[in-house]
Amino acid sequence: MIFQCVNKTKKSKEIWTGTIASFINYGSHYEIRIDSRSSILVLLGKTSQGNFACMPDFGAGCHLANLKDEFYSSEKLTKVMGKIDGITVASALASIADKII
Repeated sequence: MIFQCVNKTKKSKEIWTGTIASFINYGSHYEIRIDSRSSILVLLGKTSQGNFACMPDFGAGCHLANLKDEFYSSEKLTKVMGKIDGITVASALASIADKII
């Protein structure tokens, strides 16, 4: 699955594409491999406080709200991963939200 990522600033708009290379449902959580500017492994699951995403190769993780809320997810993920990778993961999760929710 191919998805689009957008980084808007006051002066410019940067667009790039990403691909969901693999998507595995383990029952208790999902494993998602994203290929874009970098290759990112995401472990996605649910807790009593909502969704969470862990990116072990980045040593990062955070809670997320509704996966379709790309703005909120981007805000949370860019804090733990950096701007481009955080936007990429948020865009990927929004693109597959209907398959997970």
